Amino acid sequence: MATPLSRRTVLAAGTGAAAGLSLPGVAAYADDRAPSSMRFTLNARVLDGGEQVTSVTLDAARLGPIDPASLTTGTFTVHAKATSPIPIADGDAIFSEYDLDRTVTAARLDRRGNIVLDLSHAEGELGGSTLGYIAGRGRNVMLDLAYTITQQAPFALRDHRLITIKNFVQGRRLSDPEVDSFSSHISASGMKYRLYSPTGSHSARRGKRPLIVWLHGGGEGGSLPDYYDNETTLRANRGALGFATPEAQHIFDGAYVLAPQSTSAWMQDGPRFAPLIREIIGDVTRGNRIDHDRIYVAGCSNGGYMSMKMTTVYPTLFAASVPICGVVQSFPPGGPPLIPDSELVKISTPSWLVTSLDDLTVDPRANTVHAHDLIPGSLVTLYDHVVWNGHQFSGHWSWIYVARNDPSINGTHIWQWMAAQRRH
Repeated sequence: MATPLSRRTVLAAGTGAAAGLSLPGVAAYADDRAPSSMRFTLNARVLDGGEQVTSVTLDAARLGPIDPASLTTGTFTVHAKATSPIPIADGDAIFSEYDLDRTVTAARLDRRGNIVLDLSHAEGELGGSTLGYIAGRGRNVMLDLAYTITQQAPFALRDHRLITIKNFVQGRRLSDPEVDSFSSHISASGMKYRLYSPTGSHSARRGKRPLIVWLHGGGEGGSLPDYYDNETTLRANRGALGFATPEAQHIFDGAYVLAPQSTSAWMQDGPRFAPLIREIIGDVTRGNRIDHDRIYVAGCSNGGYMSMKMTTVYPTLFAASVPICGVVQSFPPGGPPLIPDSELVKISTPSWLVTSLDDLTVDPRANTVHAHDLIPGSLVTLYDHVVWNGHQFSGHWSWIYVARNDPSINGTHIWQWMAAQRRH
């Protein structure tokens, strides 16, 4: 259901290459003992508009202590190429492929002594995305990322040796600590899911923990030939990740966060998917210290529909429901409603609905406002636009607000409201 986002604004190339390196009191000589090749890792972070590669880490610590003063934005250049992992049909299109130079904004050392090249990145900026959106399939896919690093000038070790590496080898792993904190699983029925487990002081506390179930949008499902990745559910937006942040974990006193992945789209067959999601919830609650009175469900777009559908199929399972830009009418228009009024009026789960009035993908009044009018005691937050940190997003992306705990009514924010709810 997420609308395509084209990011075809070309980045400026990196700074000019330095011809050499001169340090006071340092003899400029090449070190024949320097390795001819070096591995590097791509580091990514999920922004509100999706995941981007934000830096590159060179495995340089094994060379010995590096002089940070010898590193500049011109020491290395970085070229990035991103292509679809699967063939694109004739007449179809994929958004966010790129083949360009990434701008190095800083060259520094991390705590382990490795070299980190920070890369220019921002919402809507082409050249950093890890996902591509296949328009005809309405699906996000993990792009095949091929980065090329070229050293333009030597860097110095603290013992004054100058180092030049001829070949850099990209590691297979994409490092994103937030995404990596979710373990990967598959249910007996074959549905994949990711699970965040409380850490630190939250994991050490006695007692049972809440469970937050995040249901993704249409763009993060499967239904592509041989492509069902269990990745895009976390990388396309901050919906699930938001509940795993220190702020959310403090509010919920340490919560498990569950993100199932549909094999297609929830709206294609909600009644069939409901028991499959319920099966996963059962597996997670049996295998962990889950408080059955504090199970919450939230979802965006396709998942906004499914979060409401789950409360109609399992009226006593959840302590609260947060449907975001969800769908209750037929989609596309012309058929029977996905959730008829007769089911909406029977929802007994405390519900807080969220949408933006400029949503051009899912009619906010025919769906969110209509559902709010019928769901007994429900709350609703209606935004005019989706704007965060000065960047305006598609009006359909109102899940950004929930992922940032922005909606509030009478001073109570949505995460605090969820955390206060208990199953009756």
